Amino acid sequence: MSAAVPWLPDRTAAVLTEFTGMDLMLNRRGLVGAGAALTAGAVIADSLKGWLGGDAVTYAASAPGPRQVVAGSGARPVLDVYDAGPVGLDEVESLERSVQVFRAWDAARGGGLQRKAVVGQLNEVGGLLTHRHPPAVEQRLWLVAANLAVLAGWMSHDVGLEPTAQRYFVIAAESAKEAGDRPRAGEAISRAARQMVHLGRADDALDLMSAAKAAGGELLPRTRAMLNTVEAWAHASIGHSQDTYRLLGQAEDLFAEESPEPPPSWMQVFDEAELRGMQALVLRTLAEHDRAAAPKACKLAERVITLREGTGQLRSALFDRITLASAHLITGEPDAADLQAKMVMNLIGQNSSHRTWDRLREMYRLTAAYRGLPVVDELREELGRELRAADAKNRPRLT
Repeated sequence: MSAAVPWLPDRTAAVLTEFTGMDLMLNRRGLVGAGAALTAGAVIADSLKGWLGGDAVTYAASAPGPRQVVAGSGARPVLDVYDAGPVGLDEVESLERSVQVFRAWDAARGGGLQRKAVVGQLNEVGGLLTHRHPPAVEQRLWLVAANLAVLAGWMSHDVGLEPTAQRYFVIAAESAKEAGDRPRAGEAISRAARQMVHLGRADDALDLMSAAKAAGGELLPRTRAMLNTVEAWAHASIGHSQDTYRLLGQAEDLFAEESPEPPPSWMQVFDEAELRGMQALVLRTLAEHDRAAAPKACKLAERVITLREGTGQLRSALFDRITLASAHLITGEPDAADLQAKMVMNLIGQNSSHRTWDRLREMYRLTAAYRGLPVVDELREELGRELRAADAKNRPRLT
């Protein structure tokens, strides 16, 4: 990925459509990204800062007809490759509603069940964007593309397709820039930062958060709060207590600020439960370096479990209970941890998220400190058996 590559709308639409088409064809066998590696956060950050830092797109009426794809053999009409045609506002509104449906599916059961449906929808939108549209239609189509690309990336991350996920997050940022929505671009890059923290690459996550904040431009307080929690998680994983508490405190204050503007659709999911869930996760992560953070993580996790009751967000509820169980292990409460872990084991088979198993594996590691305690030995035996079964089922990781 080179900082010198000019990301123009025609090229973005072509890359989007061709990559999603390849994903749909090859990821049935887990092949997209199989030979690739995650790009370092600094490389992505440097690549994005130049074009994300530019002025927002100004849409003007354009000549009818297809765009031109710039390829090695020179420019050619997009219709040589793609069959989709122009659409109107009614179709765009239907696409916008589909994004809401996909978000709800993802929150309920994880990314594995609907990932290909999202990628397929994104592929269709990419085809539409290879045609000229009136300015209002084109801007909204690019935002639909950004929202779907974030979802495709998050679902890919959820099932362990990490290089594929990273590529979608970058495509999402590019699409948001074409829509003139810099905050959306910043949030897309923050997803890549969360991915890096999950994979143990906190320094890369901090590089990406620098790019996300630079890309975002003028942000609503709630969006800034969300970005601060991601940055705090990266610092917590390194053991930077002062930076972690500073960012969490700022996030708390920003979340409480009244804003005259309603949050965009992609930020409406960042409600109080999401804030408390991230706070609990951040402090549970910090507790491995600073044990004083563990009791605070327990209180926040208990609070968010109550907030999520009846929402149907199974994956998030599993994360919250794993966070609580892990924090109990750090505070020296193995019986309380066992209770939460058993509740997780009763429900985890109902979701398709590989990340829940990754978090459960982290909790299993913490149980080693209590070997010889009957309740923990029994838990370790059950967890070990389930984790081995999950590893066997998820290898190769098919979608």
